[in-house]
Amino acid sequence: MTDRYAVIGNPIAHSKSPLIHGMFAKATGQDIAYFALEVPLGGFALAVDAMRLDGGCGVNITAPFKLDAFAYATSLSQRAQLAGAVNALRFNGNEVEGENFDGVGLVRDISVNAGIGLAGKRILLLGAGGAARGALLPFLAEQPAELFLVNRTVTKADALAAQFADHGRVRAGGYADIGDQRFDVVINATSASLSGDCPPVPASAFAGCQLAYELVYGKGRTPFLAITGAANGMQLRDGCGMLVEQAAEAFAWWRGVRPETAAAMVAIEVPIA
Repeated sequence: MTDRYAVIGNPIAHSKSPLIHGMFAKATGQDIAYFALEVPLGGFALAVDAMRLDGGCGVNITAPFKLDAFAYATSLSQRAQLAGAVNALRFNGNEVEGENFDGVGLVRDISVNAGIGLAGKRILLLGAGGAARGALLPFLAEQPAELFLVNRTVTKADALAAQFADHGRVRAGGYADIGDQRFDVVINATSASLSGDCPPVPASAFAGCQLAYELVYGKGRTPFLAITGAANGMQLRDGCGMLVEQAAEAFAWWRGVRPETAAAMVAIEVPIA
């Protein structure tokens, strides 16, 4: 019998998840059906209830329902608890397990696909919203020399840094606090690029930088990537790899086999011109 999975969001027509998971299923010989499901705001629980009653096995969750999924789950991983959000659910009878693979996917894309180990590195993370929150624990698990969390609202960054202080070297501040500091890896976890804007990070932060990473994907050279200058062999990446790698983590969690990801990344990537 074909097992059924879905990605839930609103809007959802743009989602690449059905393509990605379809490629994973074909490559690993897994008999699954995977579809996109757009549900109205406020309708998340009813939609998941219906899928479970219809024999569904699990779901991915995208905006704006990651907090709804967090509340819906009956058990949560440590990553999901600390992130305060869930991007994958697995159904096991009456139990609904909640996970968050966003940060794991991001770290894997950086360390494996980009070939940049994070141990001992100085990381600048821009933004203190859900994307940053989901990335913090996986980043700190890599034991960077320091993770500097910067946000326009400094109190929000301070609170987030305090929450994760027991897990590694993390400090917080505002954009003015970057000054002339330099970093090995700079990650834009803000939503600025969705509207064609750029966070006010000084270009000097990229001097000697190995990687500038834009979490938004499919937008080409965003304003954030443009200010880096891409000098001295710096790599520029967008969230395409993160999307595929977190999908592979969810697939492995559901199916017990982790697919190769290279072909899926080629299928959905937009060149950074």
